[in-house]
Amino acid sequence: MQVSRIRALRGPNLWSRHTAIEAIVSCTEQECNIDHLPGFETRLRERFPELAMLRPLGHDEAVSMAQALEFAALGLQAQAGCPVTFSRTAQTVDTGTYQVVVEYSEEAVGRLAMELAEMLCRAAVDDTEFELGDALDCLRTLDEDVRLGPSTGSIVYAAVARNIPYRRLTEGSMVQFGWGRRQRRIQAAETDCTSAVAESIAQDKELSKILLHAAGVPVPSGRPVLSAEDAWAAACEIGGAVVVKPQDGNQGKGVAVNLCAREEIEAAYAIAFEVSDEVLVERYIPGHDYRLLIVGDQLVAAARRDPPLVIGDGLHNIRQLVERVNLDPRRGEGHATSLTRIRLDEVALALLTSAGLNAESVPPRGQRVVLRNNANLSTGGTATDVTDDVHPEFAAQAVAAAQTIGLDIAGVDVVCDSVLRPLEAQGGGIVEINAAPGLRMHLQPSFGKGRAVGEAIIASMFADGDEARIPLVAVAGTNGKTTTVRLIANILGSRGLCVGMTTTDGVYIAGRRTDTGDCSGPKSARNVLVHPDVDAAVLETARGGVLREGLGFDRCDVAVVTNVGFGDHLGLSYISTVEDLSVVKRVIVQNVRPTTGVAVLNAADPMVARMADACPGSVTFFACDRNHPVMAMHRARRKRVVYRDGDSIVASGAGVEHRVALADIPVTQNGAIGFQVENAMAATAAAWALGEDWETIRSGLASFVNDAQTAPGRFNVFSYRGATLIADYGHNPDAIQALVNAIDNMPMSSAGTRSVVISGAGDRRDEDLCRQTEILGDAFDRVVLYQDQCQRGRADGEVLALLQKGLKNARRTSEVQEIHGEFVAIDTALAQLQAGDLCLILIDQIEEALEHIARRLAEG
Repeated sequence: MQVSRIRALRGPNLWSRHTAIEAIVSCTEQECNIDHLPGFETRLRERFPELAMLRPLGHDEAVSMAQALEFAALGLQAQAGCPVTFSRTAQTVDTGTYQVVVEYSEEAVGRLAMELAEMLCRAAVDDTEFELGDALDCLRTLDEDVRLGPSTGSIVYAAVARNIPYRRLTEGSMVQFGWGRRQRRIQAAETDCTSAVAESIAQDKELSKILLHAAGVPVPSGRPVLSAEDAWAAACEIGGAVVVKPQDGNQGKGVAVNLCAREEIEAAYAIAFEVSDEVLVERYIPGHDYRLLIVGDQLVAAARRDPPLVIGDGLHNIRQLVERVNLDPRRGEGHATSLTRIRLDEVALALLTSAGLNAESVPPRGQRVVLRNNANLSTGGTATDVTDDVHPEFAAQAVAAAQTIGLDIAGVDVVCDSVLRPLEAQGGGIVEINAAPGLRMHLQPSFGKGRAVGEAIIASMFADGDEARIPLVAVAGTNGKTTTVRLIANILGSRGLCVGMTTTDGVYIAGRRTDTGDCSGPKSARNVLVHPDVDAAVLETARGGVLREGLGFDRCDVAVVTNVGFGDHLGLSYISTVEDLSVVKRVIVQNVRPTTGVAVLNAADPMVARMADACPGSVTFFACDRNHPVMAMHRARRKRVVYRDGDSIVASGAGVEHRVALADIPVTQNGAIGFQVENAMAATAAAWALGEDWETIRSGLASFVNDAQTAPGRFNVFSYRGATLIADYGHNPDAIQALVNAIDNMPMSSAGTRSVVISGAGDRRDEDLCRQTEILGDAFDRVVLYQDQCQRGRADGEVLALLQKGLKNARRTSEVQEIHGEFVAIDTALAQLQAGDLCLILIDQIEEALEHIARRLAEG
């Protein structure tokens, strides 16, 4: 078995809406049926007893090694605690070669699971060792390292529940919610509205105290100290027990409480100084430690925090008791679990020593042995939810404290006897305000009810019903995608929207190109959606990106499929038939927004029309012929259709009709260019689906300019010495036939000699290359063939030979030339032109070829 081409499908894809790892797996003849591998399944189950059933009960079809790999990769993740359920193995057209698809929740974990699954299968074949426990530990450790922590995760899950899209911007906790201008961002429990000034104030505990005291919020007295001796002096000034802590610390690091003796205070100063060179000594307030979570102007959760401790049983020493407590599966390292393991470190040992104990002491049954003076969860403490018990005045003072500091999300630390009474009435005080507070104590308290704090934070960021999305149109098809995208973008831009657009020649924001090259994939789509100025997105969605990585978005408002026709790029990536290609193009239709989304489909293309069944929203059909059976049926149901009626495009639905004159759509040349009429109909239907008013739609169609600057390589027309030049990127039989039809409808098309300049990409099928010149040979007098830079695995001259083969029975072509080099071929054709001639140049290097043509035009 050979596993190759492992890809991460990071968005909705050919197989499902799940993120997944896709691998190409090649099996030997024996491995195509594991029954031909004696003892393999038994050995596999010995090494992984929890492996799911490889074949359903009652079925006896062959099970391949690829399927065993699939089930192993899924099962290993599931056993490691990852929330995955989907997997699939598909036979390709190549015998013994399979596509194995396995869902993942974290990409790195999914990739590792695939590697471990391969190792497991090989171990079962070779009858060698496979340590299942070690493999699961590796997966769990990696999953804990890379997945979002509980605080950030709770906010993300709350957003997902409200259909708000999200994207991790870093490997850490920075997350974007929403798209374009509607986006918001968080970093753990901080939002993009959390003031850096407020965070700085919260870190400065002395400044925080000064501001809180000025606002009438009770705080403990105290001051900063400069040395151990000064710490003792400050304690004498305060009188009574004190707290020594770093002035800008966090998570309870370096904090020591309830200190009276000089030795304790000076030792505590040394520990605090290791955390920060600014140390604070303040009055110790007896009572319990409470954490109140404030979001906006609301108290959303409160917890009593208790320090880490063990309870003696008269049998085990303190070290053994700690080990037993740490066996609790809720306890782990860091913040990934609801509780943290208790550590017998220097601080804990020092506290034991002060109590006359050590790690080997055996406390009597029932004795509570406290291992920290502070109650932070990061040191192994526990939390008890008390949200429902908080007195309204108590809550109001916590809110006032957060607002005094200026934090939109704050963790307010209070020490007092109880939250049942106002703070002043019991002599309690607010001892600290925290920015980016940890949320896990409220999500999964040790005791009591968990609180929906993630939902509260999302509610503070987004109004009810706000999904933080911008209008998103996805456009797929064999031909016409780029022009349709540009038309839709122009319509939306005509009413002042900042439109983000991806095409095969770049990314555009408000008409300005921000990236070059083929940008029709998911990476470019995500770049548009992350741009903070974008009001609407129109995204060309090519097959390659869908196969390589899935969609760059979770769903779209409008999905446009222009056509499938005879297809293109067939034979690549196991897409071998037009039916296969239509399944890829259909992915955007399947991911239309449920109910309110719209699929705009070409009714005249059978493959496209059938996609209507997969749409979770509504469908608008378009076609030139309103009497096409699909159109007629849709019209009879009073559903939306767009069609051509003489010299107009008509949009009809629910008894309402709108007309747009073709004379007012320059790209169609008064309706003479049929494929541009279809592109205009698709764009009209898409804008209609978005709810654009008809004045905007007409204006956007009328103002669209189809020249080499705004739509490079899309039927760009030039005049050269009295001849007509047309430059186009048509590169498949359907596109070339559409170009021929358009030229036949042009007024000057029969005036003089017709010539065409063409090459072919080496990754096309032989029959596709031949068919291109078969079409051209019946429509052009002179053909200039050129060999371009893109042979893509073909031998020198092989593409030209196939193009020549297509011309063998040409009915019109009388002259054929072979040229090496695209620009030389263009120059050869231009040199032969006379006034009244027409020349079609099928360009390969779009920008470079257009620049070359522009230079020749300038030379006259």
